[in-house]
Amino acid sequence: MNLNYKIVCDLVKENSKILDLGSSDGTLFEILKKEKNVVGLGVEINQDSVIASLEKGLSVVQGDLDKGLGEFKDKSYDYAILNQTLQSTKNPEFVIWEMLRVAKKSIVSFPNFAYWRVRFYLFFKGKMPKSKMLPYEWYDTPNVHLLTIADFFEFCKKRNIKIEKSVYLTRNKSRSGFLIKNIANFFSQEVIFVISK
Repeated sequence: MNLNYKIVCDLVKENSKILDLGSSDGTLFEILKKEKNVVGLGVEINQDSVIASLEKGLSVVQGDLDKGLGEFKDKSYDYAILNQTLQSTKNPEFVIWEMLRVAKKSIVSFPNFAYWRVRFYLFFKGKMPKSKMLPYEWYDTPNVHLLTIADFFEFCKKRNIKIEKSVYLTRNKSRSGFLIKNIANFFSQEVIFVISK
């Protein structure tokens, strides 16, 4: 299991009701069902990914997160999970508010575009960075809203969104804590936040 999935799994309590947003082929949802005995639903826009999830026996619907979660009642889920998808939404603020509306807690993860390797790549090569986590060319990337850890902290502060936990990932290692937070924007490749309203 990759580190991102392991940490998200560790953050979810057993027997929870989850909404896996941008669930892709259902890999994370499948792990959560097996490891944490969760129930819930995946929401995915890509038809092939929806079919792949259904073939795994997962409950999933095809839907566009940018159009909202109007079919879901307020606080009807324990967790709404948006794993590695925020940066590819057209209206990330709306998506976050919808997550906070339908779930008691939300888990959001994204690649940190202020990671030192990304900065150095841009500085020395003068081109948009490419890596294992960001393998796309500038013209075919699904990432339409590039953000950093500092951006997300500021976003939450301005909107009175509570950050309950933050976990910073770099090369198969994770760290958390106040001191790490102060240097995370430079040294972390990816971040996972637990947020609530």
